[in-house]
Amino acid sequence: MKKAVVICLAILFLVAGGSMIFTNGLILFKGNTNANTVKPVSAEKVISEEVNETEDTPLYSHKPKMGEEIGMLTIPKLEQSLAIYHGVNEDELEKGVGHYQGSVLPGENDNSVLSGHRDTVFRQLGEVKIGDELVVTTDAGEFTYKVQKIRIVAPDDRTIVVPKPRATLTVSTCYPFRFIGPAPERYVLISTLVDSKIYSK
Repeated sequence: MKKAVVICLAILFLVAGGSMIFTNGLILFKGNTNANTVKPVSAEKVISEEVNETEDTPLYSHKPKMGEEIGMLTIPKLEQSLAIYHGVNEDELEKGVGHYQGSVLPGENDNSVLSGHRDTVFRQLGEVKIGDELVVTTDAGEFTYKVQKIRIVAPDDRTIVVPKPRATLTVSTCYPFRFIGPAPERYVLISTLVDSKIYSK
C-alpha cells in the first residue's frame, strides 16, 4: 500500500514538473519571437526625429508689419545696441536698422538681411572684423552670429540678398564711410549663426 502511494506521488510530481517546464518553455519561445519581430531603433534615428521636430516648429508665430520693431542688434566690438525695424524704407532707416522684408527673420534658416545708414547707426561698422560677433535679440530668442566674410560691392549687387544654405546674417551699409554725397559702393558683413537661445513659448 505504501509502495503504491509513493509511486502515485512520484508520477504526480513528474507530471507537475513536466507541465511547468512546458509552460516556461512556451513563454520563453513567445518572448524570443516578439523580440525578433520588433525592429531596434537606433539612437541616431531618435536624435534625428527630435531635430526634425525642432526644425519643423516655426520660431515666429507671426510675420511683422512694415515699420514694426522686431528686435535689437548688439555689436559687442562697438559696444552698441541698435533697434531693428521691419522694412528698409527711409521711415525705418531713420529710426534704426532696417530688416529687408524679402529675407527671413533673424534666427531662421536662410539669409536674414539688415541695412543701415553709414552716417548714423553704422558709422563705426568698418571697425568690425572677421571673427567678431553680432547678436540679434527678438521675441523668439537670442541669436549669435560670427562674421565670416567682408565684401565691398556695387549698390545694385543682388548677391547680398540671395538665399543661403544655413542661417546667415548679412549686414550692409553705404561705402566709403566718409564719402561726401551718395556713396558709390556697399560695405557688407556676412556672418553665420553659431549659437541660439530660444525662448519658450
